[in-house]
Amino acid sequence: MDCKRALEASDGDVKKAIAYLGEQGIAAAAKRSDRETSQGLIESYIHGGGRVGVLVEVNCETDFVARTDDFKALAREIALQIAGLPWTVAISEDQLPADFVPVAGQEAVLLKQSSIRDSSKTIQQLITEAVAKTGENIQVRRFARFELGA
Repeated sequence: MDCKRALEASDGDVKKAIAYLGEQGIAAAAKRSDRETSQGLIESYIHGGGRVGVLVEVNCETDFVARTDDFKALAREIALQIAGLPWTVAISEDQLPADFVPVAGQEAVLLKQSSIRDSSKTIQQLITEAVAKTGENIQVRRFARFELGA
């Protein structure tokens, strides 16, 4: 029904309908942003022959969504992102340390980083898409990155 409404709203133009659906998904995600996220999972990723490891906690509203393949894939994608970019310091800007000095060309905030798999999207956009798809609020709660010798 959403597709039909989007096509009607865009006078049958498929590209406009896709953009319309994207806007609706963002609006729906914004409405859900203050819902409690007490379920989820902890994803682990070990990379580089055991030289880099990541633990990330990704939360959602229900355990039903946490068990879906889409949610697991999102958590895996976020873990890969953190493993791949060692300069990731915080999840959001308000979590940056007071004495943090940014390095040119290196985005330290996870949610603002371009995805390493699809540089046309940020991590925040990937989460927003998952929120639109699952109908639940999704948040990255915390992460830890370990690197041998660092």
